[in-house]
Amino acid sequence: MIFSAALAPVLAVLFYIYIRDKYEKEPLIKALTCFFTGGFIAFPIIAVERVFSFLSVFDESTAIGAFYTSFVVASFTEETFKLAALLFLVWRSKEFDERFDGIVYSVFISIGFAGFENFSYVFNPVYGGLTTAVMRAVFSVPAHGLFGVVMGYYFANAKFNSENKSINKTVTFLIPFLYHGIYDFLLFIDYTGSEIVFFLFVLFLWINGFVKIKKHISLSPFKLKQR
Repeated sequence: MIFSAALAPVLAVLFYIYIRDKYEKEPLIKALTCFFTGGFIAFPIIAVERVFSFLSVFDESTAIGAFYTSFVVASFTEETFKLAALLFLVWRSKEFDERFDGIVYSVFISIGFAGFENFSYVFNPVYGGLTTAVMRAVFSVPAHGLFGVVMGYYFANAKFNSENKSINKTVTFLIPFLYHGIYDFLLFIDYTGSEIVFFLFVLFLWINGFVKIKKHISLSPFKLKQR
């Protein structure tokens, strides 16, 4: 049951984003390559995060310690490796021929990592278990998918929007880095009202993600060809 609870959110996000690519669906082998690459980069990510944690001089129970862990240890490391994988696998790919493709491939990479991370948490003998699986299914795994949506959105804009290419290249990393860092920071801190702010921020991530998905789908050049 715990295995199913850990696997279900991963499959749900992948299935949802794949079926939304309705006008010119990406080759499954390419999407799965991104997914498994996302899982593979978990190993160097863990190594780098341990180095950053070792170098930290901050107490995690303090605000500055939570900030360092959230933005430097977690967000900076994870989003850097995700973007590197996306650039390596997708940027020059002939399959990357419409804007929504950027979201598809980015989400598959993000969920590949999130899936590996999810199983490592759920089956941890100390703090794992069914409760952990349910909480991560509701929050953590979808959050990684939403960070992937944002990265893929601007990644595609950098590819297909010649007017603002340099700006989109910058925000391709910057925006998901900030969102990821804020998400983790709100989880780490324990102040009055922080839970409310966290839930409002999660709601914002969902709305923002759906808007970006809808926008890139509407811009598909294959949409007109199917009419």
